[in-house]
Amino acid sequence: MVRVICLLIGYIFGLFQTAYFYGKAHGIDIRQHGSGNSGTTNALRVLGTKAGLIVFAGDCLKCMAAVWLVRLLFGESYHNIIYLLCLYTGAGAILGHNYPFYMNFKGGKGIAATAGMVLSFHPYFIITGVLLFFIPFFTTHYVSLGSLLVYAGLMIQLVIFGQMGFFAEMTQGQLIEMYIVFGFLLVLAYWKHRENIKRLIHGNERKTYLFKKNKVEVEDEKSEKRAYGKD
Repeated sequence: MVRVICLLIGYIFGLFQTAYFYGKAHGIDIRQHGSGNSGTTNALRVLGTKAGLIVFAGDCLKCMAAVWLVRLLFGESYHNIIYLLCLYTGAGAILGHNYPFYMNFKGGKGIAATAGMVLSFHPYFIITGVLLFFIPFFTTHYVSLGSLLVYAGLMIQLVIFGQMGFFAEMTQGQLIEMYIVFGFLLVLAYWKHRENIKRLIHGNERKTYLFKKNKVEVEDEKSEKRAYGKD
């Protein structure tokens, strides 16, 4: 039952669509511009660097807040499986971000929310996540590539740490459950990025820059959507 509660807490927090609300505050529906995705990358491309950073922070913090609440509520009574509960909470927040019921279940791709989950999980995983995202991103300027590598790397790290006894209070069955939860998130991330993966393979994925103009001009939006689909 506690696992379901953690999922629900995460989902409720995940429903706060930062890109959508930020866009509305500036007179646009982010879903009608650029790629149509309600997430950090589209906000960055459509509204600029400042908007992208604000949206990333908002989506990241909502997951962190959910995990912190779960730690506060269940940290003492479920201390032996608190890392597992944190993953369930993060999974709920990512699902809430990706599939908000009040937006016809069309949200973002959950990468910023995943960053929030990692930041509130354990410091060792933060280092891995930062390196796996920013090294390929600043080298290639492909957000999708960095995002996919983060998930793959963290999955490997989680299993290695688990089998080495890093989560000492958890049983093998609980460790396997934790691997399954994160494995589900990994599969979901790759599914949400399936069009990006195709473009990466064919060499026509769009590059994104933090300090250069990424704004999508109004007259180019139709061609943008045709080229990038559900980005």
